[in-house]
Amino acid sequence: MTAYVTTNPATGKTEKTFPELDDAAVSDVLGRVTDAYPGWRATPAADRARILVRVAEAYEARSDELAALIATEMGKPVKEAAGEVALAASIYRWYAEHGPDLLTRETLDPQGAQESVVQTEPIGPLVGVMPWNFPYYQVARFVAPNLVVGNTIVLKHAPICAASAEVMDEIFHTAGVPADVYVNVYATNEQIADMIADPRIQGISLTGSERAGASVAETAGRNLKKAVLELGGSDAFIVLDDADVARTAKVAARARLMNGGQACNSPKRMIVPTDKVEEFVSVLVSTFEATEHGDPTDSGTRLGPLSSVAARDGVAEQVRRAVDQGATLHTGGEVPDGDGAFLRPAVLTGVTKDMDAYSEEIFGPVAVVYGVDSVDEAVTLANDVSYGLSGSVWSGDIERAQEIADRLEVGMAYVNEHGTTLPGLPFGGVKRSGFGRELGRWGMGEFVNTRLRRTAKPKG
Repeated sequence: MTAYVTTNPATGKTEKTFPELDDAAVSDVLGRVTDAYPGWRATPAADRARILVRVAEAYEARSDELAALIATEMGKPVKEAAGEVALAASIYRWYAEHGPDLLTRETLDPQGAQESVVQTEPIGPLVGVMPWNFPYYQVARFVAPNLVVGNTIVLKHAPICAASAEVMDEIFHTAGVPADVYVNVYATNEQIADMIADPRIQGISLTGSERAGASVAETAGRNLKKAVLELGGSDAFIVLDDADVARTAKVAARARLMNGGQACNSPKRMIVPTDKVEEFVSVLVSTFEATEHGDPTDSGTRLGPLSSVAARDGVAEQVRRAVDQGATLHTGGEVPDGDGAFLRPAVLTGVTKDMDAYSEEIFGPVAVVYGVDSVDEAVTLANDVSYGLSGSVWSGDIERAQEIADRLEVGMAYVNEHGTTLPGLPFGGVKRSGFGRELGRWGMGEFVNTRLRRTAKPKG
C-alpha cells in the first residue's frame, strides 16, 4: 500500500493516492538528472533566472488554487497558506534577480601571480527531502538557488504532500525547467538512501526531524556527500522586565498558533520575569481560548487541524505526560469531539528539568511558560536545550536586548520579532537543529564548487 496519500486532516477522509517509485526506476531517475546536468550547467545563468521569474509568476497567478490545495492536504488555514504561496514566489523572484550576480567570479590579490580568481560553479545532481509543514516554502528554499546555480534536482516531498508536489512539478516544467533537470519522485526512505549513496548524486538537503537528519547525515558522511540539514527547534521567547507584557503575550500567542504550532522556529518556550508570569499566562490563555479551530479551507479560520491524527495524538500525549509529571495545565490539550486532527491549544507552566517537556520539541499548539528572576537565568534556560534554531528577546531597550540576543546559542537571533524569514536572510541553526544555511547568498553557496584559478606570470 502506498505511503503517498492525501488524507484531509480536517475530515479524516482519504481523497487521493499516488503510486510509489518502483525500485527498478531509481537508477533511471539518477540517469536522467545526470544526463541533463551538462546541458543545464551550460545554460546561461540569466536564462535560468528568467525561468524562475516565470515560476514566481505562476505561484502568484495560482495563489488561491495553491492555498486551497495545502489547506486540504496538511490543514493550513487558507489565509496562512496564501501567505506561504506569496513567500515562495518572492524567493523564486529574489534568486532570479540576484542569483546571477552571486555567480560572478571574484578577483583576488594576485599574491605574486598574474591572476588569482575564484569561480562559483555547480556541483551536479542533488537530492532534496522536504517536510509537510510548509509545502511550498521549504521547496523554494532548496530549489530556487540550485536551479540558478546550475545543479539538477531529485525532489522527494513528504508523503502527505504528494498533491502539492505534483503541482509544483507541473509549474516548474511549464515555466521552462527541462523535464530531467527537476524530477519529482514518490520515493521510499530506502530508495532515498540508495540515491544518496550513488556516486551520481553530489549532495543532499533535508528539512525534517532530528531522527531523519541523523539518518541522512550518516549516509551522506559514509559516502562523502555534502549535506544541509534543517531540523527541529525549541525556540526561546525571552520577555524582559520593561516589555509591555499584555501586548507581547498576544504576539507570542499568535506566533505559537501559526500553522497550528507546527513550525521548527515557532516560539515554544516563553521565558518571563517571575512577577509577570501570571499576567502573561492570563493573556495566553484568553487568546488561545478565543481562537476557535475550524475548516482550514474557510477564509475565516485561524486555527486548523494538525497535519494528521497521529501527529495530533502525539502532541496530546506530550501534554498529558507533562501534567502527569507535575506540570500545570492552564487550558487546552484536549481532543475535541468530531472528525479531524484537531487539538485545543494548551498552556503549560511548572515544567522542570526532570520532565520530558523541558527538553523535547512539542510540534503543535502548546506554549510552555517559565518564570525567571534574572536575565542570566533567562539566558541559561534558553540555551539549556539540545536545539539551536532561533530565539528572540523582547524589550523597549534595544541595546540591552541586542546584548542578550547575542548570548543565545542559535542560528538566528531576533529582537522584538520572532521567526522572520525573507529571501535575502540566512536560515539555519546550530547544535541539533542542523547545519548549513538556506536563503540569501548563503543558500546559494552550499552546493557549489568554489574553485580557485591561479595564473602564474610568464617566465623570462
